[in-house]
Amino acid sequence: MAVVLGIETSCDETGVGIVADGRLLGDALASSMEEHARFGGVVPEIAARAHLEALVPCVSKAFADSGLTPADVDAVAVTAGPGLATALQTGVAAAKSFALAWDVPLYGVHHLAGHVAADTLEHGPLPRRCMALIVSGGHTSLLLLDDLARSPIVHLGDTRDDAAGEAFDKVARLLGLPYPGGPSVSKAALTGDPDKIAFPRAMPGSYSFSFSGLKAAVARWVERSPETLHVADVAASFQEAVVDVLTAKAVSACRDHDVSTLLIVGGVAANGRLRELAAERCARAGIELRVPVPRLCTDNGAMIAAVGGLLHEAGEPASPLDLSVDPSAPLLRAMIR
Repeated sequence: MAVVLGIETSCDETGVGIVADGRLLGDALASSMEEHARFGGVVPEIAARAHLEALVPCVSKAFADSGLTPADVDAVAVTAGPGLATALQTGVAAAKSFALAWDVPLYGVHHLAGHVAADTLEHGPLPRRCMALIVSGGHTSLLLLDDLARSPIVHLGDTRDDAAGEAFDKVARLLGLPYPGGPSVSKAALTGDPDKIAFPRAMPGSYSFSFSGLKAAVARWVERSPETLHVADVAASFQEAVVDVLTAKAVSACRDHDVSTLLIVGGVAANGRLRELAAERCARAGIELRVPVPRLCTDNGAMIAAVGGLLHEAGEPASPLDLSVDPSAPLLRAMIR
């Protein structure tokens, strides 16, 4: 049973997790989101400085929670991309130091593979063949998966422009709602009518995604109705347009590729309406739906440790200690060498 320490610093959250045999033993998370809120988005240098301050305390807390010590660690995994360059460098530098000091292998992990692996910490090993819908602030992808540790990842569709989470942030700004936009729009939508405004659904019949047109449609609606704008109705109608497209394409891909398990992961997977509609449509289609608990949907170190555990168990060769970050790394495999 390998014990893996995982470090995640791709954006504004410092995450550390300790995983063994698919079980989360201890974790810690520090966020610098409040420091970015007044800018309406993440400022890379602020994020990097926050990671520097939070990393050692997070590692200490994860060890304290787990009851383990560095002597128990068999491998270190770290997000090597994609993400903000300076933020990634902070985490990778720390991971290299720990791996060298503890004389254990280092695994450079793709951030999005971490989101997929997060589900294993709640629902157990992934089926050998499954579909994954990744929805986050920077990514929206529909993936056909085999063995996450060993096999190439097949992209059926990706966003052509804005990611779903990015669209939530931009629409929140249009509606005068606070950053981050996902929780703000979701909260406002609770009292709104999702059928009030017929916002467009882009690229029907395709596995690809596009949310820039939807964002523009919301902007035009807001411009036309500044005096009578009902924020809750706009938020609910926008949210419904996003989750309708996401779930329809994901279920269609499962049917077309004879896949019986759908994973929905990433920060936007914490959205209540997305989870609700996905459950309804998967139940009707006879598809098993797996969605991690909300705290495992957002960025965290446990998901990176989970990938490291899979790589270690599979006997994959470790990353070199001169591992470089790749801020725009394509998702081809779980490991970044």
